[in-house]
Amino acid sequence: MANYTAADVKKLRELTGAGMMDCKKALDEAEGDVDKAVELLRVKGQKGVAKREGRNAENGAVVSLIAEDHTSGVLLELKCETDFVAKGEKFQAAAAALAEHVAKTSPADVETLLASEIEPGKTVQAYVDEANANLGEKIVLDRFAQFPADGGYMAVYLHRTMPDLPPQVGVLVELDKENAEAAKDVAQHIAAFAPKYLTREDVPADIVENERRVAEATSREEGKPEAALPKIVEGRVNGFFKEVTLLDQPFAKDNKKSVKKVLDEAGVTLKRFARIRVGA
Repeated sequence: MANYTAADVKKLRELTGAGMMDCKKALDEAEGDVDKAVELLRVKGQKGVAKREGRNAENGAVVSLIAEDHTSGVLLELKCETDFVAKGEKFQAAAAALAEHVAKTSPADVETLLASEIEPGKTVQAYVDEANANLGEKIVLDRFAQFPADGGYMAVYLHRTMPDLPPQVGVLVELDKENAEAAKDVAQHIAAFAPKYLTREDVPADIVENERRVAEATSREEGKPEAALPKIVEGRVNGFFKEVTLLDQPFAKDNKKSVKKVLDEAGVTLKRFARIRVGA
């Protein structure tokens, strides 16, 4: 039997992020040599990446990076298979490093991001593959949001669905001027109510038209009077807008006011927002 201690197993786990049994097997094969065991785990891990491709990565974390002067911001989702890995320092450090890279390079899309170099000679894709190997799980980077500086005030809200997990929901907002309290309030509202659009004008015309057709067909099915149909349909379409457009939604802290009214009272305009929920 190989000559190694529990401390060696612990050290190998900390160095590689591999599971305890994998560490023990590697130490057995390396005859107790921790450095050799690290190499063995890396080799086996890299080979195992392809095997993990078919697995689901529905856990993970949302991380953010806001400029000190709040003139720009990044929101990034990194996914993994289990909450155990999501809670780990190595996984969260990788997510933070990727967010910092986005902030520095401003990639146009995920494809551009994955092809860019995060370290000399190492692409982001290679960096993610390395995390696959070291953590022993499928690691996925397929979504981020970045608001470059354009004169607005950026703020972020991160929500933990469980106290022992990293944030699972992230919201990035941009106001036309600084107002930390209003930014926090509207970001928390977005986290809770998940609006799809900022204004009615942002909703694609075909989606609005489909809602109108459904509203009319439903009203007819319910036997509503023909003369009353236009008003009923309009009311239902307005109800749809209140569900999907942020400015029309009743405000979380005071549902007698719309989000737009709350922002107007604060003297600010919300220019844009992004919301990411892990796995959604």
